[in-house]
Amino acid sequence: MSKQETRSPLPGIFYRKATPDSPPYKNDGDAVAAGDTIGLIEVMKSFHEVKAEVSGSAIRFVVDNEDAVMAGDVLAEIEG
Repeated sequence: MSKQETRSPLPGIFYRKATPDSPPYKNDGDAVAAGDTIGLIEVMKSFHEVKAEVSGSAIRFVVDNEDAVMAGDVLAEIEG
């Protein structure tokens, strides 16, 4: 199986859920479809959705919720 990396489009803080009380957009091992939101990047109080670019049978997050990330950092791997 091939793996596709999903990278951060911006530097900021990565969130796996919309609010502290919400469930995560995706959990490790979940199937994912192209266009699914997998997280948010916060930059100066603005939130930008991170969407999967490919469909896959399982997602594995490389960074944790609320980790600081730089543009180009790998956020998750999606198995095809």
